Amino acid sequence: MLQKMSKIQVIGPKKDLESVVDVLYDIGTVHLEDVSKTISPGDTILRRMESQSGSDIVSVLVKISGIFHALPMIPENKEQRAQLHDGLRWKSHEELVNRANYVIEELETTTRELVKRKSDIEFAYSTLGRYEHVIEKIQPLEAKLPILEGFEVTIIIIQKEFKDVLEIIRAALSEITRNQFELISADVDEETTAAVTVFNKIYSDQVHSFIWSQNVNEVRLPPEYLDKPFEEVLTLIEDKRQQLKAEMDTINEKLGEISSHWDQELAVLKDVLEARNAETAAFSKFGQTDYAFVIMGWVPKKRLKKTKNALKESFEGRVIVNELEVSPEELNNAPTFYDNPRIVKPFEFLQSLLGQPTYSEIDPTPLLALFFPFFFGLMVGDIGYGIVILIFALVVRKLYGAHNAIKQLMNILIISSIPTIFFGFLFGEFFGNLGVMMGWINPAVINGMALDRIEIMVPLLIFTIAIGVFHVFFGLTLGIINAVTRRNKKHICEKSGMLLGLTSIIVIILAVANKVPGVFFIPGIMLLVIGLPLIMYGGGAVGALEIMSGITNILSYTRLMALGMASVILAFVANKLGSSMEVALVGFLIAAILHTLNVVLCMFSPSIHALRLHIVEFYSKFYTGGGRIYEPFERKTAK
Repeated sequence: MLQKMSKIQVIGPKKDLESVVDVLYDIGTVHLEDVSKTISPGDTILRRMESQSGSDIVSVLVKISGIFHALPMIPENKEQRAQLHDGLRWKSHEELVNRANYVIEELETTTRELVKRKSDIEFAYSTLGRYEHVIEKIQPLEAKLPILEGFEVTIIIIQKEFKDVLEIIRAALSEITRNQFELISADVDEETTAAVTVFNKIYSDQVHSFIWSQNVNEVRLPPEYLDKPFEEVLTLIEDKRQQLKAEMDTINEKLGEISSHWDQELAVLKDVLEARNAETAAFSKFGQTDYAFVIMGWVPKKRLKKTKNALKESFEGRVIVNELEVSPEELNNAPTFYDNPRIVKPFEFLQSLLGQPTYSEIDPTPLLALFFPFFFGLMVGDIGYGIVILIFALVVRKLYGAHNAIKQLMNILIISSIPTIFFGFLFGEFFGNLGVMMGWINPAVINGMALDRIEIMVPLLIFTIAIGVFHVFFGLTLGIINAVTRRNKKHICEKSGMLLGLTSIIVIILAVANKVPGVFFIPGIMLLVIGLPLIMYGGGAVGALEIMSGITNILSYTRLMALGMASVILAFVANKLGSSMEVALVGFLIAAILHTLNVVLCMFSPSIHALRLHIVEFYSKFYTGGGRIYEPFERKTAK
């Protein structure tokens, strides 16, 4: 649920500002607001604070980060890093920048030169490998090449599907060189054709320009490899690669020595500089007078005492925290802060995709966490499928849990698999009717009625419509509560009128269908007469059409039955086909394939439709969204 927020004002002497910022950054409870927005035009006492020390922090941070990432990683020494962190974090701005500049002066030039040379070697090594690969492909053509002085050899590699371009090249070379050339080609593998052309060097520029214009892959060997047999070239390439490898090993050794000596301090310097840069960037949100600073922000009420105590203990009363009175309009713009039970946390991720609630409205996340798994389980309703979905989600979460989106989606599937298994017990379904066929399970019986989904289609349809009535009415009730909180009379009237209008239509339909006594028909008409003016007052003439939209919303919940039936029928078909095969293994494979397809569909389709029922049918009755998420000014810790 969303937590109550307090707007605070922190005031203290300017000499303590940096220390105050450090404390606020460490406790991480204050969502900063821009004080300059509250400064009246012409106010000469309270002014916006401008930071004068941010650029040098950014400059050294960029250099330190570059050196840190250029060096090879070594295992983290937590004890050493903690000691270094304690020694650096409380340094003044000037002391911290001076230390960073000293480290940069010691390491930057050497590291840059080593890394540049390493990059050059890696490129050269890769290029040699490319030359070697190409020469190995065209080596069979070497015997066909004429040996001529004053002539140049160039190699062209072409994909077989574009082999026809060779004739274009042959014709052009004949014209450019006045027929003083030789072109030999051969397929070197299933995908590639190699062509070697020999031409007079006086036409070199024209030939290369033309080949380049044809967008083909031309391989031009370095001068030291020209006029040598391909076998000798391959030997030279291998020798060169060994030289480069030895030099690379030497460079890596030097970088490793630097890293072993400096890596821990570089990592801590980088973290401290990033933190100090974040603190410095926040200065532009503060206000100042000649002698004092002013900081404003929002704090969750449950963390207000912690914030006050931290500042009181650190500054012995020199820094004051005032809790401000705010108007309803200002409170409506407060940042929203989730503090939900652990089981609801995964649905916060899903809710964030739909937008954040505003501070003054009801947090829909716990409701999403309650109804989404229920709808999912009702639609799938199979013990076997629930177990497979649970195992799948657990495995994927273990393998890809580092990705927050995947982790939270898998957590949602894990939670949703529980009601899936529960409804599977009620419906007596284990991979469709396999459990019944094997005598393992039977549908539950309530009031003499077995809950076999095939047999109770009509009661199940009525049940899902009843769910729709409850969900839509619940949404309208929440809409009334939100409107009362915001003191919006028109919305109160509109939502109340919708409740009365929908109730009247349902009562009238039931009375006409003789499902309730006919005496309810007149009260139903009266409710409609009362509800319509309320709707029109709150939403205008168009608002009256919302009654029919509400009926459509309620009927949309029949998809809970329809999608479930589709899943059941596909499961039954899988079992029927599998059992009808004369060869048991073939039957098992067919059934397994169809059940696998059904499980995949069950993970996606019910999820999408359960979410749609919330967004379109439920949220539209009360949810506005567009809120700001609570983002405290805090030190980011590695997770």
